[in-house]
Amino acid sequence: MDRPSDGSPGLTAALWVVWMLRALDLVVAQEIYAPHSIRVEGDVTLGGLFPVHARGVPGIPCGDIKKENGIHRLEAMMYALDQINGDEELLPNVTLGARILDTCSRDTYALEQSLTFVQALIQKDTSDVRCTNGEPPVFVKPEKVVGVVGASASSVSIMVANILRLFQIPQISYASTAPELSDDRRYDFFSRVVPPDSFQAQAMVDIVQAMGWNYVSTVASEGSYGEKGVDAFMQLSREAGGICIAQSLKIPHDHKPSDFDKIIRLLLDTRYARAVILFASDEDIRGILNASKRADQVGHFLWLGSDSWGAKNSPIHQLEDAAVGAVTILPKRATISGFDAYFTSRTLENNRRNVWFAEYWEENFNCKLMSSSKRDESSRKCTGSAGTAVTFNRNGDAPGRYDLFQYQWSNVTGRGYRVIGQWTESLQINIEDMQWPLGEQDVPSSVCSLPCKTGERKKVVKGMACCWHCEPCDGYQYQYNEFTCKLCSYNTRPNANRTSCQPIPIIKLEWHSPWAVIPVFLAMLGIIATLFVMATFIRYNDTPIVRASGRELSYVLLTGIFLCYIITFLMIAKPDVGVCSFRRIFLGLGMCISYAALLTKTNRIYRIFEQGKKSVTAPRLISPTSQLAITSSLISVQLLGVLIWFGVDPPNIIIDYEEQKTINPDLARGVLKCDITDLQIICSLGYSILLMVTCTVYAIKTRGVPENFNEAKPIGFTMYTTCIVWLAFIPIFFGTAQSAEKLYIQTTTLTISMNLSASVALGMLYVPKVYVIIFHPELNVQKRKRSFKAVVTVATMSSRLSHKASDRPNGEAKTELCENVDANSRAAKTKPNDLVI
Repeated sequence: MDRPSDGSPGLTAALWVVWMLRALDLVVAQEIYAPHSIRVEGDVTLGGLFPVHARGVPGIPCGDIKKENGIHRLEAMMYALDQINGDEELLPNVTLGARILDTCSRDTYALEQSLTFVQALIQKDTSDVRCTNGEPPVFVKPEKVVGVVGASASSVSIMVANILRLFQIPQISYASTAPELSDDRRYDFFSRVVPPDSFQAQAMVDIVQAMGWNYVSTVASEGSYGEKGVDAFMQLSREAGGICIAQSLKIPHDHKPSDFDKIIRLLLDTRYARAVILFASDEDIRGILNASKRADQVGHFLWLGSDSWGAKNSPIHQLEDAAVGAVTILPKRATISGFDAYFTSRTLENNRRNVWFAEYWEENFNCKLMSSSKRDESSRKCTGSAGTAVTFNRNGDAPGRYDLFQYQWSNVTGRGYRVIGQWTESLQINIEDMQWPLGEQDVPSSVCSLPCKTGERKKVVKGMACCWHCEPCDGYQYQYNEFTCKLCSYNTRPNANRTSCQPIPIIKLEWHSPWAVIPVFLAMLGIIATLFVMATFIRYNDTPIVRASGRELSYVLLTGIFLCYIITFLMIAKPDVGVCSFRRIFLGLGMCISYAALLTKTNRIYRIFEQGKKSVTAPRLISPTSQLAITSSLISVQLLGVLIWFGVDPPNIIIDYEEQKTINPDLARGVLKCDITDLQIICSLGYSILLMVTCTVYAIKTRGVPENFNEAKPIGFTMYTTCIVWLAFIPIFFGTAQSAEKLYIQTTTLTISMNLSASVALGMLYVPKVYVIIFHPELNVQKRKRSFKAVVTVATMSSRLSHKASDRPNGEAKTELCENVDANSRAAKTKPNDLVI
C-alpha cells in the first residue's frame, strides 16, 4: 500500500487520515498474526517505540535482535514506569501503563506500527458490519495513548512525528538528533532529551581542527540522521574555514558488502584524506570496518564517529583491530542508581511482560529455549542462572554536552573505549592521552598539502581550498601572507627568510677602494708636480723663458691644471650638499680654465702670423692684459652655466637604489651620490670639450710655425693627446651606464681622464721649461729681440721653405734658409720696435 510523501510541507491532515483509515485493517490483521507488543495496563497509557530488531533483508521487515539500542532502552522505560508507579507522591492514585512497539530500525515499518497509537482517536462507522449470525459485532475499544516515547533513529522519529502531530499527541525522543527536528513549525509536538546533530557536528569540527586535519572525507548512512548530520558538519566546516571535504559518500539503505568495498576504494582515491567522518548506523559502521579489513587498510583511516557509534561495542565486535584509534562522540550520560541491579535481576520467570526478552536471552547467552524457534542442536540449553552487567546510556537534557572517546588497544591497558575529553560548547581534549594505529607517536596527518616553507606562498587548487602548490617568493618579493607575495618597496629588500623587508645597505665610493686609490694617487702626483712648476715659475718669474711663455696665461693654465687634479678628491668624498655644490662648480671649471688659456694662446699665435702675411702692423688684443680678458670672458660662460644650474636645480644628495639593483637581492645596494645625472655631467664638461676642440683646430692651423718662435707645436701635441683621452672616455662612460659597477667605473674613468688631460698639458708645456730653468740655466738668457716684421718674415719664409725642402738638395735648402734669416736679421736692426713672442 502506497503512503503519502512525508517530504512535502503542504501535506494536509485529511490526506493522512484517509491513508491511515485504509491501513487500519492491515494493522489489526498484523496484530492478530504477530501480536508482538508490550502491554502494561494503567490509568494513563504511554506509547513506546524502540528498535528491538535490526532492519531485515529485502522482503523481511525485521532482522536480528539489537541488545543495546533495543532491549536495554526498552527495559529502561519499563524500569522508569515501575519507579513512577511505586512513588505515591509523584502521581498519586494514577498508574502509568504502556504500549511498546518494535520499529525494526525501518521508518516505513515504524509508521505502520505507530498507527496503533491513534486507533482510539479515529471514529469508524461500523453500522453496516454484522457477524455471521446477523448480530452486530462487539469491538474492544483500544487504549488511548497520551504520549509517545521514541523513536531512536531520526528517520523513524520524523516519519512518526508527521502522524502524531495530526492528533496532537506529544512525542519525546531519547536518541533522535537530526537538526531538522528542531523546526517547531513542522514538528511542534516533538521534543527530545538529546542535543541535535548541529552541536555534535560543531564538536566534530573542533576535534578536526584540534588534530590539525584540513582534508577529510565523510560517510553517511542514507536517511535523515546520516545525511543531515553530514550536511551540518559540512556547513560548519565551511563557516569555520580551513577544512576541505575530499569526498562525501553515502551508504544505501539496501546495501551489499560490495557497496562497502566500493566506498573504501573511493576513499583510497584521496589517500591523504585519512580522517573519515562517520554519521552511520551500527550495521553500516560494521560494514565499513569490515571492508577496510578486506582491503588490507587497517590503521590507514582515522575514524571520527558520531553518537551512533559512541562507546558501543556492537559496531566493533570482532573488528576491534580496525577500530583502533577511532575517536567517537556521545552525549553526556549519567548512571541511574538501581537500574543495573534491576536489569541484571531480569529472568525469564520475572520478566514475562517483555515479549522479546526470551529472544534476547537466547542471543545474549548463545543458547536456545525449549519453545524457541531456533533449531541449532549444537547450542547448549539455557540455565537461567547467569548474566552480565550492562551500562545503560542515559541522556541528560542539557544541550550540547558530549563525552569524547577513543578506542585504544595496548598491552598495558588492554582494549576498550577511553575518555579523552569533553565538549560543552567548547572543546577540551587531552591529545597526550590519545593512541594511534600502527604505532604512530604523533597525531597522524590528514592534509591535502603540506604547509609551505617560510618565504613560500600557497597557490590554491581551484575548487579545493585545502590543496595548494607552494611557490617561492622570488626576486624582491616577500611573503605578505600565506597566499600572497608582495614586492618590497624601492629602498628595501626581503630578509633572509622572506617574511618581511629590510633596508637596502647604503654604499659610496670609499677611499680605500681600488677604484679610488689609483686616481687619488695620480691626482696627488699631479698636484705635487703642479705646485712644483708654479713655485719654479714664481721663483724665476723674470727670466727669459718664463717671460717668453706668457707669464699671465701660464699661471692661469697652471691653476686650471691644479683644479683638474683637485676634482678627484671631490668626486670620491662622501656626498653632502657642500660636496655636491663644489662638484658642480669645479667639475668643468678646471678644464674650462685650462683650455680657455690654451685657446687664447693658440688664437694669438694664429692671428699674429696671419696678420703678418698681410701687414707689418701687429694685430689687436695680443697684449697680456687683453689675453687675460679674453680668457676670463671664456671662463665666465662656464660660471654662468653653473649659476643657472644652481638656480634651476639646487644641489642635493640622493640614494640611487636602481643603479645596483641586482637580480639577487642579497647583492643589492643603494648608492649615496649627488643628484647629478650622466647627461648633466656631459653638459657640464661640454663647454670645456668645445674649447678643447676649438683649441685643437687652432693648433692644427699653426702647426707650420717654427718651434724656435712659439709654443704652437707643444700645444698641438697636447691637444691631440687630450682628444684621444676624451674620445676613449666617452664610450667607457656611457657604455657602463647599466653596469652594477657604474658608480666605480664612471667615477674612476672621469677622474683618470681629467688627471691624464692635466698631466699631458703639464708635461708637454711646462716640464721642458722647468728642466731648462733648473738644469741648464745658461740657456735661460736674454736673446736679441726682433721686430714684429722680421719675426713674421722669417717665420713665413721658413714655412715656405719647409714645403720646398723635399725638392732640393739638403745643402741648398739650408743655405737659403740661413741667407733669409740673416737678411731678416739685418732688416730688424733698422727698426726701433722689437717683438717678443
